[in-house]
Amino acid sequence: MDQISARLNPAKFRDPFATATGETRATVTLRSLDTLWFNTGTLCNLTCANCYIESSPRNDRLDWLSVDDVRGYLDEIARDNLPTRLIGFTGGEPFMNRDIIAMLDLTLSRGLQALVLTNAMQPMRKSRAALLDLKDRHGARLTIRVSLDHHTRAIHEAERGRRSWAPTIDGLVWLANNGFSLDVAGRRFTAETEDQLRAGYARLFAVLGVAVNAHDPVRLMLFPEMDPGRDVPEITTSCWGILHKSPDDVMCASARMVVKRKNAAAPAVLACTLIPYDPRFELGQTLREASGAVPLNHPYCASFCVLGGAACSR
Repeated sequence: MDQISARLNPAKFRDPFATATGETRATVTLRSLDTLWFNTGTLCNLTCANCYIESSPRNDRLDWLSVDDVRGYLDEIARDNLPTRLIGFTGGEPFMNRDIIAMLDLTLSRGLQALVLTNAMQPMRKSRAALLDLKDRHGARLTIRVSLDHHTRAIHEAERGRRSWAPTIDGLVWLANNGFSLDVAGRRFTAETEDQLRAGYARLFAVLGVAVNAHDPVRLMLFPEMDPGRDVPEITTSCWGILHKSPDDVMCASARMVVKRKNAAAPAVLACTLIPYDPRFELGQTLREASGAVPLNHPYCASFCVLGGAACSR
């Protein structure tokens, strides 16, 4: 059985300090909080075939964050003189949160960069006038990253559902035509090579007149597919030398994410944007409490960050 179809050994990813074979598990130290993510809530206008946090019109496991929640963490950044330069907003669909424009305005008004992830469909459409105002006042410090899973309609809609292509393309073109700082997020779930995927997106962007450089790995991020049940290697301390990688390159070396669980009294800070429900990755309620080292004790640590070479930040 090949590794893609093999299922995860249940002995793996259990002990935060040791792998199933008894080797020392790799950990990652927070070298600098460069990026702070806010999950604005898990509700979404779409139900995708493979969403890593199972966002949908019915999943409210992560409650709406409020602008006051965001303000508290931005105050902590300012008070402790943290080096944070980028504030990211993800979901669910962030534009379904009624406070999203206020959150972005608060962030940008403090001189920080803001990045918001969206499918660019109807929820974003309702905020177009407010987005234009933010762009006019804050310029390129606001970046919108549009999720476009493939450069063809058929494959995109196989993931995101029928009639999801045209509204996303409309939103993407509107953002481009109005001069927004614009990124695109795609996925590597076909047999195409990365070069072939980027060439396909480049052709699409040229047809649409969208000025996104498809060969720039920041402007077009191509994320690996993730399945927590697929067998992947556990990352040990010896892997860094074997793979010629540094723990400083892994997301949790420079980022944290804030969530608010349903019925929770206060938000919590997590190690990673990819693992919002696993209590092992909940680090505390403040950024200071969440500054400790993170054991790479989840399949996504291997498949996305270390072996997949991906990152959510710019």
